[in-house]
Amino acid sequence: MQGRDTIAAPAGPPAVKHTRGARFLLLFAVFLCAACGLVYELALTALGSYLIGNSVLQTSVVISVMVCAMGLGSLAAKPLRHRPVGAFALVEGVLALVGGLSVLVLYAAFAWLQLYTPAMIVVAVAVGMLIGAEIPLLMTLLQRIRKQEAGSAVADMFAVDYIGALVGGLGFPLWLLPTFGQLKGTLVVGAVNAVAGVIVVVFIFRRQMRRWVRSALLAGVTAVLAVLGTTYAFADDLEVTARQQMYRDPIVHAETTSYQEIVVTRSTAFTGEPDIRLFLNGDLQFSSVDEYRYHESLVHPALAGSRANVLIMGGGDGLALREVLRYDDVQHVTLVELDPAMTRLARDFKPLRDLNDKALGDPRVKVVNADAFNWLRGARQHYDAVVLDFPDPDTAALAKLYSVEFYHLLGQVLTPQSRVMVQSGSPFFAPKTFWSIAKTIETAGYATTEFQVDVPSFGNWGYVLATPRGGTSPPLRLAADAPKLRYLDEAVLKAATVFPVDRRRQDVRPSTLMDPAVLEYVLDEWENY
Repeated sequence: MQGRDTIAAPAGPPAVKHTRGARFLLLFAVFLCAACGLVYELALTALGSYLIGNSVLQTSVVISVMVCAMGLGSLAAKPLRHRPVGAFALVEGVLALVGGLSVLVLYAAFAWLQLYTPAMIVVAVAVGMLIGAEIPLLMTLLQRIRKQEAGSAVADMFAVDYIGALVGGLGFPLWLLPTFGQLKGTLVVGAVNAVAGVIVVVFIFRRQMRRWVRSALLAGVTAVLAVLGTTYAFADDLEVTARQQMYRDPIVHAETTSYQEIVVTRSTAFTGEPDIRLFLNGDLQFSSVDEYRYHESLVHPALAGSRANVLIMGGGDGLALREVLRYDDVQHVTLVELDPAMTRLARDFKPLRDLNDKALGDPRVKVVNADAFNWLRGARQHYDAVVLDFPDPDTAALAKLYSVEFYHLLGQVLTPQSRVMVQSGSPFFAPKTFWSIAKTIETAGYATTEFQVDVPSFGNWGYVLATPRGGTSPPLRLAADAPKLRYLDEAVLKAATVFPVDRRRQDVRPSTLMDPAVLEYVLDEWENY
């Protein structure tokens, strides 16, 4: 009778003596499978964040669905343990195909069918069940090579599995995504998954299988690799076609970075002028037809006081920087932008470079590619004027840049006379979001003046002008020596502080790191439009 602490090998072919390296090779297959599985999970999470936004929700849905499906897959694999070699090869082949094509399938579902979430759940369930089926099959195969006590076998298996997950988790953002991109990267991982099946079948258990079965499995894996390879060859064309489906105008530049998807389109506006539009993760950032309204409102009231040393955070397109540099007495500008691809595009891509008047090449400008929150924690220089041109706080990562804690950090680089301008979303479409941003700034100890303007591409848009000393609201005005502007003047600014009855200050919560109220408001309000 076998001891209570050992796992009996399932019924099947008689034990075959294996070489000393067979166990190592099988554990290496476990390592590859774990790395691939985590990459699939991260790829689905990242894609949802790019296309849908709300990264917290996307992460929660993908992880919870996949973990549940992994449990179901483990149960479903129990009958397959009687033929573990062929079953494992089959599972790996199907997983390689489904996982490798998952990003392309979901991208197409989003672009053409507008069915991303249902499709994502189906894909997550399929991938999760296949990943879950791997462990019981691999455990059975490990016992066929050398029987172990249950605890020892589980320890070996999961130690290698977790190390593989670590490598996959780090490799996805640090190597796979920058090198191949999201679509091609998952195809590469799918090929690795297929190879893991080949390793087990061909090199370890080949003598335990009938020749025709082994040939059939190898042919199947070869077919999977052929499908993935063909898709890889046409991946760029497929991606361009699917992406263009999501945009009205022709795309002239597109890239997916570690932080976001950047798309630039070009068309002819109703005025007959070129209309250059920048989109980040599908959200419009500006139209060249009317961006001057937005950026004049964002920059010039903040520069109505001292302005020798200016800080811009966000605004990697260089358009706010262009307005700042119109003042000859500005001596130094620090531009803090998270994504180096964005500042590189603004500096080197001719349509953007022409639009920002080559602002990033000005000798007065220092570009810092860093997370604004973390950069402020180590900043020591003081600034006369600060312009915060962040995207709307529709993710947890962006919501922290609209928190009480962030504005406290910002206060460390301000003088008592500094003026701060914050783009604050639309008071019409998202009034709770707008007033929550204002209240957050006030809660951090600033005095504020809120105002709104009309930007046809965006609609009604709002800003908060703040000074670090509480009390009297800072005056909304232009400097006496302000350059000639196309949109703003004193009369427009005076009218901009008047809010209609249905959009005046509301009773809302300030936003903090632990209670990101602004994220809750923005997701709720923009979902209705």
